[in-house]
Amino acid sequence: MMMKGLWAASLMGLAIAASPLGAQPAVHQSRATQFADKPAIAVGVAWYPEQWPEQRWDVDLAMMKATGFNVVRIGEFAWSAMEPAEGQFDFAWMDRAIAAAKRHGFMIVIGTPSAAPPAWLSQKYPDTLRVDENGTRAGHGGRRHFSFASARYRDFSRRIAVEMAKRYGRDPSVVGWQIDNEVGPPSFDPESVAAWHRFLKARYGSIDTLNQRWTTQYWSQHYNDFDQVPLHATGQQNPGLLLDFKHFTSATWTDYVQNQAQAIRPLIDSRAFITTNTMFWNAGFDHFQMHRDLDIASWDNYIPDGRPDWVANGANHDLVRGYKRRNFWLMETQPGRVDWVPVNRALDPGQTREMAWQAVSHGADAVLYWQWRPAANGQETYHGAVLGQDGEPNPIHAEIARTAKDMTAAAGLLADTQPAARIGFLFSYDSRWAIDLQRHNKAFDPIKAFTDSYRPFRTEAQGVHILSVDDDLSAYPLVVAPNLNVITRAQADRLAAYVRNGGQLLLGARSGMKDDANALWPQRQPGPLADLLGAQIDQYYALDENVGVKGAVTGTASIWAEEIRPTASDVQVLASYDNPGGWLDGKPALVSRRVGKGRITYLGAWLEPAAMAQLADRLIGEAKLQPLVPDAHPDLEISERAGAGKRVLIVINHGAQARPLTLPSGATLAQGDWQDGQIAAHGVALFRLR
Repeated sequence: MMMKGLWAASLMGLAIAASPLGAQPAVHQSRATQFADKPAIAVGVAWYPEQWPEQRWDVDLAMMKATGFNVVRIGEFAWSAMEPAEGQFDFAWMDRAIAAAKRHGFMIVIGTPSAAPPAWLSQKYPDTLRVDENGTRAGHGGRRHFSFASARYRDFSRRIAVEMAKRYGRDPSVVGWQIDNEVGPPSFDPESVAAWHRFLKARYGSIDTLNQRWTTQYWSQHYNDFDQVPLHATGQQNPGLLLDFKHFTSATWTDYVQNQAQAIRPLIDSRAFITTNTMFWNAGFDHFQMHRDLDIASWDNYIPDGRPDWVANGANHDLVRGYKRRNFWLMETQPGRVDWVPVNRALDPGQTREMAWQAVSHGADAVLYWQWRPAANGQETYHGAVLGQDGEPNPIHAEIARTAKDMTAAAGLLADTQPAARIGFLFSYDSRWAIDLQRHNKAFDPIKAFTDSYRPFRTEAQGVHILSVDDDLSAYPLVVAPNLNVITRAQADRLAAYVRNGGQLLLGARSGMKDDANALWPQRQPGPLADLLGAQIDQYYALDENVGVKGAVTGTASIWAEEIRPTASDVQVLASYDNPGGWLDGKPALVSRRVGKGRITYLGAWLEPAAMAQLADRLIGEAKLQPLVPDAHPDLEISERAGAGKRVLIVINHGAQARPLTLPSGATLAQGDWQDGQIAAHGVALFRLR
């Protein structure tokens, strides 16, 4: 009962949606761990000793060492082995596994096992099981089948985490702790409903405020009490309710993770990190909020169809780095293929290596593969692994071994460096959710809209940092906010100050339409930034065919277009629509205005790639930003990591044939696949810069 009370108090504290994220994180070394005697770059694998005979452990660990690995991750699915019956703990096997890993010289990351509760817990305490939106209670046998709001489940998961931390927390080989594994599915059980009502009361204070913010007079939705408000994630519900459901899941999952993190922190080495591993463009919660009180970010990067879009994949790396504005761990990545999509195509030869180096170029200080060897049975027997079920190397092993050894060789060069960038991209979970809830055009995928905007800026400028809308933007001459649909007054004021102080801000379509209760701003788009822009959106249109755009950028728009009307005399119309006979013909599509020392630009259309590239080129030029490698071939990804008096140029050829590479003046090869002015197909090369 005490835990339930603590959680309720904590949840109320997390309920304030507009809490600032702008405070800068503490200064950390840019390396895999805070242990001075440990490698600066970690390369390793998920290892499940509980799934294999103990006499095999030393063989596996010796093979891992020969592969070039220096870290293993263990424990995250082994609850039934650690606590085979309620209150009966058995860590003897894990003691021996950790001792074996230490004998072979490995760093160790321990995962708390709460993602997969044991059968005794599910059977004896069915109230801990997750309930879906249709009222169906989950059964045992999968994973993540618990309710994220269950106080009883939190007590059990906290207890097992504490037992692990008491036993292994002071071991200097244990460099990090991963809380749970890929959290995300919400629950709609009675305990979650009660937590939802507490959350709403903490957020709005009074039911009258909720009614006003949600406009509940629409369809007679007016509530007399918080207990009347239903808990829903989907369906014909008030948009304010649906967005607040996301705020609620963010608060609940954040508190769920902190329930364990706060418990183990006093018991573990102060140098050991605490994290939780997240997933590809995951929308289950606000990741900036989740990571606020964690030490580092980490994520699991998979290419399900085996055909990587390297620019979009790099954007997700940049987003993960943005959670803490510091380097991160790639906690899982695929050794060739996955097993959970309709066609589980393997990456081409060389691509597993290039994708690992891409992670490093975007700020990963650790790359771990999932997994070492497939279990003899279970839901993921077809997933790619470094070894086959016979314990012998799979064909991908040689490529992974080369990657591991090359990264280890580069560790000294990369230590204490971070990705360099002068362009900031703003990512807003509220905006993503709000657009997804009411797309208005089924093709308006907010992630594709974001990555389509990101693509030309990243390839042209060769460096982008993704930030929260609440972050300090002063270090970035150019900031792009694609589709900033939801914005608060405080956020608008910070963006206005950024512009007036000399920043260049580009807003994309649908920006400034909603507040943080998912309600329309009383003024037309871009809402609280309309006065700064000196223009407003008179109407927006979902498109089912392309519309021409001409002027400073020329091409076509698809999916979405907005009619912009200047309201100030000093607004420049940079491009207009070419839409004979249509509503948009001759109307502004792109406007810009000088304000103070800076400039605000508004793009009202989803531009085709060539036109978006024209706009990116114009704005990068106006910001006086120069790429490291001008006119690089489109197959080449160019990145810089800098710090500790070092600058490192990382070049990755994502193409299937060698490409020419003209180096910056004074650049010298440190290691890699560069010869006679060419970088090899799927090649990687590192250069020292002056």
